[in-house]
Amino acid sequence: MAQKYLREQLTFNQAGIVIEGLDDGKDLYMKGICIQGGVKNANERIYPVNEIEKAVRALNTQINDGFSVMGEVDHPDDLKINLDRVSHIIMSMWMDGPNGFGKLKILPTPMGQLVSTMLGAGVKLGVSSRGSGNVNEANGHVSDFEIVTVDVVAQPSAPGAYPTAVYEGLMNMKYGHHILEMAKDAGNDDKVQRYLKTEVIRLIKDLKI
Repeated sequence: MAQKYLREQLTFNQAGIVIEGLDDGKDLYMKGICIQGGVKNANERIYPVNEIEKAVRALNTQINDGFSVMGEVDHPDDLKINLDRVSHIIMSMWMDGPNGFGKLKILPTPMGQLVSTMLGAGVKLGVSSRGSGNVNEANGHVSDFEIVTVDVVAQPSAPGAYPTAVYEGLMNMKYGHHILEMAKDAGNDDKVQRYLKTEVIRLIKDLKI
């Protein structure tokens, strides 16, 4: 049985997302359910709790060994991590009941800045696990499951709409490339970060998303 590329998306509310550090100037985190166990999801798949436990344990081993588990804005078409799309790293994952929870640290990358700005503007972003495993076509049960990462995604009603529209719109703006370069160099410069936030919020309003 060939392993499949598995993506499972949860909305802001389904994941019970908690945002930490948004208003106090500290590092920004998203925390909540990353994958649900023991229930049939929207993709007609069921992840047994023991499979999620093994996958969470394996990912935490990578983190504890010093490996940076990075995630992206929206899903690519494969399991590869694209550095130009990275928005966060996974700090830890753990089990709570049947579900796998995770804590994501938003990075000061261009995509991380977009996530930060959207959260600050009140956009409710979801999360989605990305991994591989075998699926029993008869009952939808997943086996040999491995989590590669957890990505930040838009609501299912418009998959990928927020990050795609914002990024492409930004690149098409007269000073879009300049703003992205500023995002890369913003660091802890409050003045630059305020300017960047103002420009991206203006873009979001212009795009009417």
